[in-house]
Amino acid sequence: MSAPSMTLFHNALSPFVRKVMVLLHETGQTDRVALQDCVLTPVNPDPALNEDNPLGKIPALRLADGNVIHDSRVILDYLDHQHVGNPLIPRDGSARWRRLTLASLADGIMDASVIVRYEVALRPPEKHWDEWLDGQRNKIRRALALLEKDAIAELTSHFDVAAISVACALGYLDLRHPDLAWRETNPQLAAWYFEVSQRPSMLATMPKV
Repeated sequence: MSAPSMTLFHNALSPFVRKVMVLLHETGQTDRVALQDCVLTPVNPDPALNEDNPLGKIPALRLADGNVIHDSRVILDYLDHQHVGNPLIPRDGSARWRRLTLASLADGIMDASVIVRYEVALRPPEKHWDEWLDGQRNKIRRALALLEKDAIAELTSHFDVAAISVACALGYLDLRHPDLAWRETNPQLAAWYFEVSQRPSMLATMPKV
C-alpha cells in the first residue's frame, strides 16, 4: 500500500469535513488521504492551518504538489474528478445545477447550525442574542421544510453530492441540536435519513463526542 498523497485538515465533529470523508469512502479514496486533526474555533485558530489557508477554515486539502484547496464544495469537486467510478457531482446539464443547489441548501443548514453552536457554546448566556438565534433556527426549519416538500424523490434516487450533503447536515443537527426535533415535522426526510445513515460511509464517519 502506497503512502497517502494528500493531507486533509480534519475534525470529525465538523459536518463540512464529514461530507469530504463520506465522499472518500464512497469513491474508495480513503487510503490516498492522511488526516491532520484540527481543533479550532473562530477565536482559537490553528497556526498550521492558517499558513496555507488564511481563512483558517476546515476542511482544507493539501495536494501532492503542496498546494492547498479549501471549502468543502471545492474539495468535493476536486476529489470527484480523482476516481474512476460514476461521478457523484453531475458533470453538466440541468442535473448538475439541481444537485449542487440541493447541496448548497444543505450547506446553509450546516452554516446556520454551526453559528448557533458557536453562539450558545462560546458566548456567556447573558450575551446570547435570542433574535439572532431564532433567525438561524428558522433558516434551518425552512430549508428542512423545502427538502421534505420537494426533494425526497431526488434524494432517494442517488447517493451523490446532494444526498451526502443533506445526510451530513441532518447528522449534525442530531449531534448538536437535538432540541430542534426536526423529525417531528419532516417524517419523509426522517425515513430517508434512517436508511442512508446505515450506509458504510455514514457509519464510518459518524461523529463521536
